[in-house]
Amino acid sequence: MYAILDIETTGGKFNEEGITEIAIHKFDGHKVTDSFISLINPEKEIQPYVVNLTGINNKMLRTAPRFHEVAKRIIEITEDAVLVAHNAQFDYRILRTEFRRLGYNYERKSLCTVDLSKVLLPDAESYSLGKLVRSLGIPVSDRHRANGDALATVKLFKLLLAKDTGKTIIQDVIRKEAHGELSEKQLDIVQSMPNKTGVFYMHNKDGDIIYLSKSTDIKKKVNQLFTKAGERARKLTKDTRKVTYEKTGSELVALLKEHQELLKNRPKYNSMPRKRMFSHTLCLSKNEYGYLGLKTVKVNQCTDAWGFFNGEFSAKNHLFKITREFNLCDKINGISEARGNCANYLEGKCKGACIQREDVETYNERILEALQKYSLRNKEVVLVDKGREVGEYSAIMVRKGSLVGVGYYDLNHQINNIHILENLITPMNGTQNANFIIESYLRKRKILKTISL
Repeated sequence: MYAILDIETTGGKFNEEGITEIAIHKFDGHKVTDSFISLINPEKEIQPYVVNLTGINNKMLRTAPRFHEVAKRIIEITEDAVLVAHNAQFDYRILRTEFRRLGYNYERKSLCTVDLSKVLLPDAESYSLGKLVRSLGIPVSDRHRANGDALATVKLFKLLLAKDTGKTIIQDVIRKEAHGELSEKQLDIVQSMPNKTGVFYMHNKDGDIIYLSKSTDIKKKVNQLFTKAGERARKLTKDTRKVTYEKTGSELVALLKEHQELLKNRPKYNSMPRKRMFSHTLCLSKNEYGYLGLKTVKVNQCTDAWGFFNGEFSAKNHLFKITREFNLCDKINGISEARGNCANYLEGKCKGACIQREDVETYNERILEALQKYSLRNKEVVLVDKGREVGEYSAIMVRKGSLVGVGYYDLNHQINNIHILENLITPMNGTQNANFIIESYLRKRKILKTISL
């Protein structure tokens, strides 16, 4: 017997969502024998993007039953049944979370139609429910409403059962009780984790760190590790006795701590960072007319390197970006192979360096300004970003173009007094890999501010 279900939620932080609608159809492999469909009052606000997606709003749920009022019915209709859902891990997690809030340990075996479809429909272009059922000609009404999606999943599952001629795949895909479902101990660990940015550490029975990682949502990442498939993941889950964490506030600080502590602790289940995490750079040189130009080359082929990149494609993308941002010349930077002026000159995006119309000194000042903006080379700065708590800030100190360390402050005089600031900083190794991590981050994301020392 199967209980095919779909759940709509409020959205929001991981493991803090509430159910807004649920639909369950009991299916004996041939026909639906029982159904339960209901709106649920989650007793919390629905995220605006969820309202737009589902059409369910707070007003609709004011008179709806609360979860504890329908919990018994859910237990009864799913009794002695395998839960079936499209992305079953999500629906099952939400159900277990709701029951856990009531002090009840809800356990069922589960089956995911995404997993089944990947095996039985290997040529599908997409495994999202909407696109998959559309490609199979299965009608679906009330998309992104619980009953509409649940009925579509019933029809999809019926088709998959028919395709499973060997009757063995379903048995293989059914999630074992120990897989995809957390034990009480693991649930307690996950519940104790924050939905915050930082680094977490998984310890074995002797207290040794066997795995560490940074995350912008520690609770979500730990939960994913505990429910991940694969032999290595199962061994990590089995060996983990405790998880500790350190909040950083700033994702950049978390990246730096993760890198440094991987090298220091060398945990059993982590892959170690490469000896050199970057391969390419922007190389600066002068052409015959005295104009400075940039080209992407391997690091070991350049004597005047500006910035580190993990591949040629990444380096070329950045070169294209700063050429546009600072009105540099495509031809001088090797982006264009035009014989005369580059195409951007005609559009006013290049000031004529390609045909010697722009003053050499003015052009060279601009290209150096572009390089300085995204490089740590020769810089003496403090990079200020979010802290661990409201009112606190993180500080990443860079001296002579190299990382010195990271710290936290909450008063202006702490950042304005260099001696106090140095005392707040926890030293880190100022390696080229550390520079690569910082520069890569600054090219893609913003920090709060940069202060010159």
